[in-house]
Amino acid sequence: MNKRRDFLKQVSLLSFGMLATTTTTSLWAKEVEINARQEGFTVPPYLQNLIPTSVSVMFITSTEAYSWIEYQGDSGEIQKAYMEEDGLYDAYIKLNKVSISDLKPGQTYRYRACSKPITLFEPYKLEYGPQVKTEWFSFTTPNPQAKEVSCVVLNDIHDSPEAYGKLLELVKDRSYEFVALNGDTFDYQTDEQQIVNHLLLPCTDLFASRKPFLMIRGNHETRGKFRREFKNYFALPDNKFHFSFKQGPVYWVVLDTGEDKPDDHPVYAGIVDFDAVRERQAKWLAEVVKTKDYRDAKYRVVIMHIPPYHSGEWHGPMHCQKLFAPIFAENKVDLVVSGHTHRYGVHVPDNDHNYPVVIGGGSKEGSRTVIHIAANEQQLHLDMIRDDGEKVGEYTVKAK
Repeated sequence: MNKRRDFLKQVSLLSFGMLATTTTTSLWAKEVEINARQEGFTVPPYLQNLIPTSVSVMFITSTEAYSWIEYQGDSGEIQKAYMEEDGLYDAYIKLNKVSISDLKPGQTYRYRACSKPITLFEPYKLEYGPQVKTEWFSFTTPNPQAKEVSCVVLNDIHDSPEAYGKLLELVKDRSYEFVALNGDTFDYQTDEQQIVNHLLLPCTDLFASRKPFLMIRGNHETRGKFRREFKNYFALPDNKFHFSFKQGPVYWVVLDTGEDKPDDHPVYAGIVDFDAVRERQAKWLAEVVKTKDYRDAKYRVVIMHIPPYHSGEWHGPMHCQKLFAPIFAENKVDLVVSGHTHRYGVHVPDNDHNYPVVIGGGSKEGSRTVIHIAANEQQLHLDMIRDDGEKVGEYTVKAK
């Protein structure tokens, strides 16, 4: 029988049965305790950067090991994918990022992680412990010709892992192909255990072994002593927090909005340059909107943590407005989805912006929201649902 994980929390967590109650001292006020996990794996596989012909599979082993992915398509043949560079397989590591290429669009694959712990690693002698494997999971590669697409957007979770299950329960009867985590998933970056307990384990138990999530950086992900290492836990296109892609009839643009305060603010101690990050992205975006995929898409959706409007007059929001808003206005953006303010709302086109700006809710119970976006050949529709189940916003874009 496969024993995965049971999450124990000082308050009720998700909708899973609890095996026990444990009290511990924690760096975080809202700590998730892990009672049991699959042998040999601290975190089971989670999908990243799933595109029509490839995917990255990440997982964390419980000890230094040599690991790989076994996968199987319609042919029935089990193939293996490794992490290899310069003729060397990555080994004696815990954090694994395995790329599977040459996949077929629109096809379902099953896969599992395999690992052999390394008990002795000397220059001329290497010894392994017993091999371990996860259960089989499955994913489906996107079809470039698909006429429909749907996704879920969550924002401002702020180290509240119980929120994932509660919010996703509200859209359990709706389809979605990926989950966009639109910033401030954490309060600040402390260490690997925080990422494991407050993101990876909740998400793999709910969806992330079968459907990918997009890690979109918010201003709180830029803070804390582990902020530089944070990026290692995700497979980002071109290893950037900003990227774009076409899926279904939608062209998606993801922006990294950086910090909300000026770079010279005392709290940053002179070691940040987010103005430059946003300026580079504005130049990049100016080229993206010229591409055929962008121009030909029925809908263009931007996902960014700090909204360009309705976010006050701090430096970060105003810099986003200055750099990005003119590009949006001149290139027929259909929808901007943001978070940051902790005040949910649907801001329809007006004299300031000729596109809707939808802002998700806050981090506290009673103000959290889940956003569901579904698009087909006729329309793109967004619903925003508060954590008590009430719909608190919607917007429809008709196909042109």
